[in-house]
Amino acid sequence: MKTTLSYAALVLASSLSINASHAQTTEHPASEKAKQLAHEFLLIDTHIDVPYRINEHWENVAEATKDGDFDYPRAVEGGLNAPFMSIYIPASYEQSGGSIQLANQLIDSMEALVGRAPDKFAMAYSTDDIKQNKKKGLISLALGMENGTPIEGDLKNLQHFYDRGIRYITLAHSQSNHIADSSYDIRRQWHGLSPFGKELVKAMNKTGVMVDISHVSDEAFYQAVEISATPVIASHSSLRKYTPGFERNMSDDMLLALKKNGGVIQINFGSSFVAQQANRYGDMLEKRIEAVKKKYGEDSAETQRRIEELKANNPYPYATLEDVLDNIDHVVQLIGIDHVGVGSDFDGVGDSLPVGLKDVSDYPNLVQGLLDRGYSDADIKQILGGNLMRVWEANEAYAKTH
Repeated sequence: MKTTLSYAALVLASSLSINASHAQTTEHPASEKAKQLAHEFLLIDTHIDVPYRINEHWENVAEATKDGDFDYPRAVEGGLNAPFMSIYIPASYEQSGGSIQLANQLIDSMEALVGRAPDKFAMAYSTDDIKQNKKKGLISLALGMENGTPIEGDLKNLQHFYDRGIRYITLAHSQSNHIADSSYDIRRQWHGLSPFGKELVKAMNKTGVMVDISHVSDEAFYQAVEISATPVIASHSSLRKYTPGFERNMSDDMLLALKKNGGVIQINFGSSFVAQQANRYGDMLEKRIEAVKKKYGEDSAETQRRIEELKANNPYPYATLEDVLDNIDHVVQLIGIDHVGVGSDFDGVGDSLPVGLKDVSDYPNLVQGLLDRGYSDADIKQILGGNLMRVWEANEAYAKTH
């Protein structure tokens, strides 16, 4: 789990071991049709944090695993064809150095996974690879870099990571870097993109690497969509409409700009991304704990008793599948069916996933929810993967002619 400041509420929830709402129940139990569609259609999830997960605690995800949100058997059960495996680089590497080494190690781990289980997985470097791997019954492993720090101000590194399979780059993460300001960082040193960041966006277009605007500040987003000659993605974001004041998510004005650009927002499943109560939970509980410490002393027995009582009486308010569906609905109603997809953040948001969407076996529940809300089979096909493929193909086509 990515324990940065951006995930403070999620870390707190996990540290409390609150599981009251963790049951695998849903208001939309998947019908046979939902399961059929999940397996028939191309299902792309643009953000799954397996590489960093197994770098910290190795498991063979080609087999069933005890921990985590992804493994091969559950992926097959859920109908997942093409996860973008996140090459996640913590923000601290901008100062400490070593980001290129870590990125290469994480990419190596995905290539090793394919090497261990070539009957189950295959690398995917293009939209054609995605299609061919599906025909062969293999799960495609595509790669996206979360945090552009490993570019290290040198466009030669962009080419290096393209050659290694990176097909999108999230420009920044939880702190501003040499490319862009982060939505989480109050220091807006660039007021959007840095001069190098503006050049990098153009170079990504020409190289065939999708520009990912998840995590960046609003100014950086608007500059990126203005500069980019190709459609951008938000690889794992949700909507500010349901989390007021949470800049990490996208506003309605940003969605309208995304439509004009031709891009797509891939909805993040994390409870704090899709529901206001979960989004504010960490801050609420921390304020109450601080008040208790102030009144009864930092380390007193009474303070500890009251903190435990607070935690017991205020369980983490997990979002539900309905909240995720509400986010999808709003995108469709505002900018159309062509601009929304799936970017779950599985293995990246700890124990904060919604009821009914706890791991990669649960995509049929999402399909059932879409069916219940009146989405056609063609609509669902676009949401599950068609929209992302359109954007990726547009980036490929531009790079071939530039």
